[in-house]
Parts: sequence; structure tokens; C-alpha cells
Amino acid sequence: MEDTKDYIVIVQCHLVVERCSGYHCERAFHERTGGFAGYSKEKAYRSLYLTCGGCCGLPLHRKLSNVVRKAKEKEGIEKDRFVVQLASCITKDNYHGPPCPHLDYLKGLVDKLGLDVCEDTSIGKTAERRRQEGIYAG
Repeated sequence: MEDTKDYIVIVQCHLVVERCSGYHCERAFHERTGGFAGYSKEKAYRSLYLTCGGCCGLPLHRKLSNVVRKAKEKEGIEKDRFVVQLASCITKDNYHGPPCPHLDYLKGLVDKLGLDVCEDTSIGKTAERRRQEGIYAG
């Protein structure tokens, strides 16, 4: 799917962003590791970092609607060229906390807009080890 996309919208937890710069997510995107491993290193993707807007995540629908509408109006970019990548701080048990309790709701909001959604961004070695040890869930 990633080869058919040009625009990646990376969505981070609104609460986590208060203390996390997103460095590891950006690095994973740049290096095409973790949740971005399926994206071509040869292709130049457009990217946009957003937060979910806060619990329960409803602002995400408005933000995504806006970017899709503006990209179409200003550049002729169709929504099928977008993919929404939910950051690991939303999808996984990790240093920042447990997975988002609104994860399914967020996916539903993205789906309602007819956009594709992928999960995970940075997959840290420590977090993976802790998952294997049973300290972190899934």
C-alpha cells in the first residue's frame, strides 16, 4: 500500500507530545525503520505531524478533513494518496504509557474519511525487550 501513497500524516498522542519531541518517530520515518519499514527509501514522501487533538481524539477528524480538503483544493492531491500513520505512543504499550484507550475510535474516524491507516512509528529496542519480558503488553 505504501507505494501508492504520496502523503503520510503521522498522528501522535496529544498528551505525549507535551513531553516528547517526536524525534524517534521522525528518525524512524527518515531511516524507514519500525512502522515505516514498508515505505520505499527511494521515494520522497510528503509528511505532516499532527496530534490526535486530545482525548477522545475527535479533533483528529476535523484536522484530517482539513488537510485532505486543502491538499485537493491547492494541489490536486486526492485522498487516496494519503495514509495516516498512528504513532507508537498511541498504538503500543511503551515508556509513555499504555496504548490509547480510544485507538479503535481513532481508527474509525480515519476510516470514516476514507483514508488508509497504518499503526506504529518507532519501535524501540527497550520497549520490544520489555514486551518480550511481559512488562509491556502487546
